[in-house]
Amino acid sequence: MALDTLELQSGDHPVASVIVLHGLGADGNDFVPIAQELDLSAIGPVRFVFPHAPIRPVTVNGGMRMRAWYDIYGPDLVRREDEAGLRASVADVQALLDREAERGIPPGRTVLMGFSQGCAMTLLAGLRAPQRLAGLACLSGYLPLAATTASERSAASQSVPVFMAHGRVDPVVVLARGTASRDALLALGHSVEWHDYPMAHSVCQEEIEDLNAWLLKVLVA
Repeated sequence: MALDTLELQSGDHPVASVIVLHGLGADGNDFVPIAQELDLSAIGPVRFVFPHAPIRPVTVNGGMRMRAWYDIYGPDLVRREDEAGLRASVADVQALLDREAERGIPPGRTVLMGFSQGCAMTLLAGLRAPQRLAGLACLSGYLPLAATTASERSAASQSVPVFMAHGRVDPVVVLARGTASRDALLALGHSVEWHDYPMAHSVCQEEIEDLNAWLLKVLVA
């Protein structure tokens, strides 16, 4: 595996997987506490996989080296995008999905989830995955390389359920960026469950509860 990962299982012999992609400058540990708050016992044991993004210089942060799925050139996020970095990380994420399949969890029982940069990668990789996933959980992020989505998305992904959640006062990925991404997906015929909350670039308890309910819905046997 190109990426180091942490793993958490709610029991032996998992019947589903959730791969969680962290945000810029964080690492796989970031969402472990939130995963521990989820109650997915109704569907059986679940494996959570928390990969660490590669360490790379990030232009918007003065070239400081940190964990990042791709470079960010400016606060606008989409005017100029690191296409090479984005596509390299798609391959890394697909390798994680392939590994879950090799370990006995089929794509249809695997959710790809991410926050901020991890959300962007969830949409980018999840919509291009060759087999339909159980769902894409997208927190406080946006759709990268949006102009290529229609031509590059897989046929299998066109029916994948999408959960999108965003803070109304997010100063990092502004709400308008999130709603534009939602609208782009809806225009392509994707099913999107949208939530927004009175928060900044973070996660709140109501969001965790909504995410929990959605996960139970898409992972039901």
